[in-house]
This record gives sequence, structure tokens and C-alpha cells, in this order.
Amino acid sequence: MNRWPWQYLFESFDGKNFPDLYMPILVASIGLLIATVIVYNVRTRQLHRHAIYAQMYEWILWTNVVTFGLVPIYWMFNFDFIIVLATIAIGLAVLVWIRFVRFPPYLHAYERQLAKARYFSRQKYARPETTIRSRSSRRRRRR
Repeated sequence: MNRWPWQYLFESFDGKNFPDLYMPILVASIGLLIATVIVYNVRTRQLHRHAIYAQMYEWILWTNVVTFGLVPIYWMFNFDFIIVLATIAIGLAVLVWIRFVRFPPYLHAYERQLAKARYFSRQKYARPETTIRSRSSRRRRRR
């Protein structure tokens, strides 16, 4: 290190200026991009009946696609390091916001709705007589 740390922010992001970070950032961003697509596909198939969870995973998918899709472009065209660093920081901050600020109220409301539905369903079928039709409700067959 021959310069102050903040002087490196305005250098182009290439192998000469950042030999220790150049390839690992590229490999990590491509790996995270692939992992995000796999997790999205698996979780949306598992939670296809729960729309709020699918929406959350879709938000996470597109945030990761934008964030970790831009990093290889920055790598290819040698943008300044401050742009690479800002993109990664903002993308990770948006991911934290999505998971811990944006969706928890919706998830909590959905859990309450499911609990209420389970309670009423359990109460409705608590007595065995409720599942057996009475004779008066049956229709008689005409000949």
C-alpha cells in the first residue's frame, strides 16, 4: 500500500490496481447470483400456496440480480472501485431492508390469518356430528 485507503476508491477496478480483490469479487458475485436463482426456484415451488412468501423471494431475487449482475459488468469495463463498492453496499442494504423491514409486517399479518383459519376449522369440525349429514338434508331419489 503506497497510498491512503480513500485514494484507492477512485482507481479503476482491474487486476493491476486490486490484485487481491479483482477475481474473488467476480467469483463471489457470480456464485451468489447462481445461488440466488437456485434458492428462488426451490423456495417458490415449496411456497407456491403462500403468495406473500413468494413475493418476498421475488424481491430478493431481483435485488440480487441487479446487484450481482452489475459487478461482472464493472469487472469487464474497469469502472472505478467506488462504484463497485457502492453497488455492493447499496444492494446488501436493500436486501437487509427487504427481509427485516419491508416484509415482516406482512408476514406477521399472514401468520395471524393462517392461525385464525386453523382455529375456525378446528372449531367447526370439533364435534363428530358436524361431519355427518342428517336425514332431512339428504335428497330423496325419485324413480
